[in-house]
Amino acid sequence: MQEMDREICEDIVIVGAGISGLATALALHRLGIRSLVLESSEKLRITGFALTLWTNAWRALDALGIGDLIRETCLQMQGLLNVSSDESLFISEHSPSQPNKADVKFDFETRCVKRKDLLETLERELPQGTIRYSSKVVSIEESGKLKLVHLADGSVVKTKVLIGCDGGNSLVAKWLGLQNPVSSGRSVIRGFANYPEGHGFQPMFHAHFGGGIRYGFIPCDEKNVYWFCTFTPSIFHYDVEEQDPLKMKQFVLANIQNAPERASQIVERTEPECLICSHLKLRLPWSILTGKLGKNNVCVVGDALHPMTPDIGQGGCSALEDSIVLARCIGDALSKKKASNGRGNADEYIEIEKGLKRYVRERRWRSFTLISTAYLVGMIQESEGKVISFLRNLFLRQYTVKIMVRIADFDCGVLQAQPLS
Repeated sequence: MQEMDREICEDIVIVGAGISGLATALALHRLGIRSLVLESSEKLRITGFALTLWTNAWRALDALGIGDLIRETCLQMQGLLNVSSDESLFISEHSPSQPNKADVKFDFETRCVKRKDLLETLERELPQGTIRYSSKVVSIEESGKLKLVHLADGSVVKTKVLIGCDGGNSLVAKWLGLQNPVSSGRSVIRGFANYPEGHGFQPMFHAHFGGGIRYGFIPCDEKNVYWFCTFTPSIFHYDVEEQDPLKMKQFVLANIQNAPERASQIVERTEPECLICSHLKLRLPWSILTGKLGKNNVCVVGDALHPMTPDIGQGGCSALEDSIVLARCIGDALSKKKASNGRGNADEYIEIEKGLKRYVRERRWRSFTLISTAYLVGMIQESEGKVISFLRNLFLRQYTVKIMVRIADFDCGVLQAQPLS
């Protein structure tokens, strides 16, 4: 390898080409700021089938200029349909787009998006060469104000700003000293079912709670349905490490017997390659309040910042929020540096550090709230306790739905390029 290929200098380096990494790169690009994304895999990693994007995510996607492109591929949900697993088969329907008089009205929007569609759209909107594949980060080193990012192939990337978008096991988060995510004690089986002739389901979020499990499904479009089943392996004596599609199906079907028949049919028709089981982890909320989410010219975004359980559907949504807020903070910092009439790099580093501190301030409490709320909602929805089950069917179910809708009513703002001279 030539020497020039072994040492690269970039103003901004992003580690990880997932949702948060690509969204952050695109947000910076919209502000006229170049970045380099380092991705360990050989090509775009498309895993996880689908994700639900709530109002806050669509506001972020609109800020990125790709909201309408994504909307073309998915259905707008009209509400949430809850079904109890007890003998009374309690059913409640919520339509947040038409709130009652006691609710605060706002533009509600939620859709289930194929992860592949979202990632590929983000990638297409980036300038060619923004993503460097097969670039696994193995260590981070300080060199004065710069950070040296060492890659597995022996090359080194020097950068003024380092952004960790490398998931729950983030190397950048570890470098900052953040505690590792911990197990929530729960796991999830996810699936994706295809109906070539159309599934015929209402555009609703269908949820089924009780008996220690949380099962739900949501149509992505007219032919595809995404579903999930969260549970506590220790209670059900289920081996999460054994990725056997047949056992996954049998487990889910055995535990949703009281769900509507068509809900079971979704699981039955899911192909083996469209099933996955994984542990649910989260960063402890108090480590968000006390930990270093950023240091000098380094920070983290998305799951590297706030891994959480999926109970309020905010993992991907909050990652998109992060990307807009961070890009705006960096853009403001660089515009202030230019306005200082070029008094040297010292001013630039000072402004960058101020910008990242502002990002951390804006995201700390939001991240704490999301992680805590997701954990509590999941606990309520899956609890087998008689008191919690009774209260859940009586009023907690409706209350948790309102929490999910209200927490999605967050506006990360817009991206507006500032004059750099």
